[in-house]
Amino acid sequence: MPTKRYKPTTPVRRFMTAVERSELSAKRPEKRLLRRLTKRGGRDNTGQTSARFRGGGHKRRYRLIDFKRDKDMVPAHVAAIEYDPNRSAYIALLHYADGEKRYILAPAELRPGDLVMSGTRVGARARTSETLEIRPGCAFPLEAIPVGTLVHNIELKPGKGGQLCRSAGSGAQLLAKEGKFATIRLPSGEMRLVYLGCRATVGQVGNPDHSNIELGKAGRRRWLGRRPHVRGVVMSPRDHPHGGGEGRSPIGRKSPVSPTGKPTLGRKTRGKKTTDRFILRRRRAR
Repeated sequence: MPTKRYKPTTPVRRFMTAVERSELSAKRPEKRLLRRLTKRGGRDNTGQTSARFRGGGHKRRYRLIDFKRDKDMVPAHVAAIEYDPNRSAYIALLHYADGEKRYILAPAELRPGDLVMSGTRVGARARTSETLEIRPGCAFPLEAIPVGTLVHNIELKPGKGGQLCRSAGSGAQLLAKEGKFATIRLPSGEMRLVYLGCRATVGQVGNPDHSNIELGKAGRRRWLGRRPHVRGVVMSPRDHPHGGGEGRSPIGRKSPVSPTGKPTLGRKTRGKKTTDRFILRRRRAR
């Protein structure tokens, strides 16, 4: 879906852009797949601020998304492509043949009326109940997906549900299979090994123009639950290590630090993890 611009009736409107959503369904979301979502304002379970500059925003209801895709060999047709306020990607409402309804992340090529399935075996044509066709929106273990295919919603542990490549426009490429592992290239450029029994969904996540949105005004950011970001150098010493001093004073340290005093702006934060052996090549420098 392309981005749209507005007539410059005000200084804010001159640069504001939004994604054209004419292809999305205008119907209300599926009531049985909605849950109440309580705002936390960036606070954890102890009441302390764990994420700064969060709060406010429009009221939302959470949509239950099927990240596991474990309903095997039951065909489903896409009833609608809907907007989800809790994520950058769009979601698709599936009506299964047995009457069940589920939401999934909508791939870029998925359209209402398309047929999707999930399973463990793949064939060139879905002639029997044991073989499935590779098409956007279908979910299979990595061992059943051809090399070179773009996938998203990738599991890291079999049965846990997809954890990688879930945001708008993201997709990983399946590069190779060797032994018990598959090599995938993530959008960041990182090369990683993933167990062949982990499931992934075929295709690229929809709404790729999400990264081109220009909010245009501060109020539009407040609707998303983001409060104004305050620089540490303008705070007091008790609020931030960069604070204090007379006028525009430097930070007074060898390198910038976080509010808790940890080095930032380029400092590596990934510690000694057992999953390091699954990373073949680190992500490219930003």
